[in-house]
Amino acid sequence: MKKNKLNVLDLAYIGAFAALMAVCSWISIPTTVPFTLQTLGVFLAISLLGWKRGFLSVLVYILLGMVGFPVFSGFKGGLGAIIGTTGGYIVGFLLTALVSGLIMDKFGKKIPVMMIAMLLGLIACYALGTVWFMYVYAQKTGPIGLMTTLGWCVFPFILPDCIKLALAIFIEKRVGKYVK
Repeated sequence: MKKNKLNVLDLAYIGAFAALMAVCSWISIPTTVPFTLQTLGVFLAISLLGWKRGFLSVLVYILLGMVGFPVFSGFKGGLGAIIGTTGGYIVGFLLTALVSGLIMDKFGKKIPVMMIAMLLGLIACYALGTVWFMYVYAQKTGPIGLMTTLGWCVFPFILPDCIKLALAIFIEKRVGKYVK
């Protein structure tokens, strides 16, 4: 992007990556704790588009879901998906994009930098999502402990998210030169 103006190509990339995140959220891998490829879409947007366009694509994705398009996991959409117990993890994708994107923008896209940037972005997402989950859960059901929340919402996803992070870096190194 030049001069902080979005051109038609930028808008096309933002829209395409918002759509990619939706498709990734619909792909569910059945394991003991099922997980989606949603964070892969977020990592790809950040690494391939840079922090500004990547952040905007995540924002568009979330806004599409908020207004009712079924772009979230399980083909969910609507404000209820955001204000529910796991909505903080979706909103946390904005933190992932911001933290990861700004670090890569400042320090470059060498593999160690990308790994650290995406891990810190993921930690920010986990932190916001966990606090959000605990608050909403407490309002609906009653207090819940931090370790219980982490056991339900974070620990089962760490390894799959790290695999998605590595896959995003691999893809960026293969096709990043073609994304302008």
